[in-house]
Amino acid sequence: MSQPSRFDRGHTDDLMSFLTASPSPYHAVANAAERLEKAGFRQVAETDAWDGTSGGRYVLRGGAIIAWYVPEGTAPHTPFRIVGAHTDSPNLRVKPLPDTGAHGWRQIAVEIYGGPLLNSWLDRDLGLAGRLTLRDGSTRLVNVDRPLLRVPQLAIHLDRAVSTDGLKLDKQRHLQPVWGLGNDVRDGDLIAFLEAEAGLDAGEATGWDLMTHSVEPAAYLGRDQELVAGPRMDNLLSVHAGTAALVAVAGGGDDLPYIPVLAAFDHEENGSQSDTGADGPLLGSVLERSVFARGGTYEDRARAFAATVCLSSDTGHAVHPNYAERHDPTHHPRVNGGPILKVNVNNRYATDGSGRAVFAAACEKAGVPFQSFVSNNSMPCGTTIGPITAARHGIRTVDIGVAILSMHSARELSGADDPYLLANALVAFLEG
Repeated sequence: MSQPSRFDRGHTDDLMSFLTASPSPYHAVANAAERLEKAGFRQVAETDAWDGTSGGRYVLRGGAIIAWYVPEGTAPHTPFRIVGAHTDSPNLRVKPLPDTGAHGWRQIAVEIYGGPLLNSWLDRDLGLAGRLTLRDGSTRLVNVDRPLLRVPQLAIHLDRAVSTDGLKLDKQRHLQPVWGLGNDVRDGDLIAFLEAEAGLDAGEATGWDLMTHSVEPAAYLGRDQELVAGPRMDNLLSVHAGTAALVAVAGGGDDLPYIPVLAAFDHEENGSQSDTGADGPLLGSVLERSVFARGGTYEDRARAFAATVCLSSDTGHAVHPNYAERHDPTHHPRVNGGPILKVNVNNRYATDGSGRAVFAAACEKAGVPFQSFVSNNSMPCGTTIGPITAARHGIRTVDIGVAILSMHSARELSGADDPYLLANALVAFLEG
């Protein structure tokens, strides 16, 4: 067995480029796929028959990607080692009839996706990205990565109590961004503008999935640049680390006791119930077809799943210096302290003692420290794709991640060392 690839600060540099280049789940999976292609993986279509040959494969479906590497001579009952993550982040998404406006302002009608920190989207220069679906059924990515939209905050002179009583935002009335001037709001203006941006003819796009993003790129922060500020760390930080780890393991030779897998899903932020979400059949279908393509039976599938482990990697909460009382008094994860192991006895996270042992072994092998996270008993606990994966597929699942501040903000904050510490731990886990 070769030694795990050792990621360093260069991994964090690459993460920042990945964040900036991935303003939507569709861009994130396209960028992950490009990295896999360069490492020798090839895309397989779900509508095609699959062969059982060795090598790297991946499936794209909307904003989700499943990638895996089959070593030479792998038996059909060989178990999987899975890194799970999600590609979506809370934001403002364009409605079916996007063109609106009032009082001489041209605006875009948006809907709230997930649970964003709404105030973080105010007075911020926003771009627009996503996919256009064309008349022939194909899709085209579009990314206007320059100041195009803005949600202007009400001046303090017109809301004197905002500093004492707090900001109160009505999701329907107060979050529609402006993008120009004029009283003549014409249906189809935004889509026609985006068609031109994508190099399409007018009227070619008949469907769209579009969302706002901050155009400020990710950047190092702090006196010693020990922090990273950037968008969509929840959860593209894990998607990037999982992609890098899978490429490293696939390039290390065929002496692997497991089949390494990356499973990055869409729609985690609103419950995962979609054909590209973790609560859908995508992962199970891909794993089963991999077994059967290698000549396996249902018995081989059952044996493989029984010994499979998934690390559900998602960001978690670092202790906040201004709100320490909101955290558990004896569990204070810190940035740059290594990845966190998430535990909740009510199964909001899937980790149990045996799962902890698997993650501890991977971190020990990689020489990476790790921390434990539990919620304050007085605060509700969030959840992840972990419990869904465990329940849907009967797979032992462990919830982990990287501790950050400002989760669900348009711009989040992490340690500069934690991304590559996570990636190193994932390599050790995938290698077994």
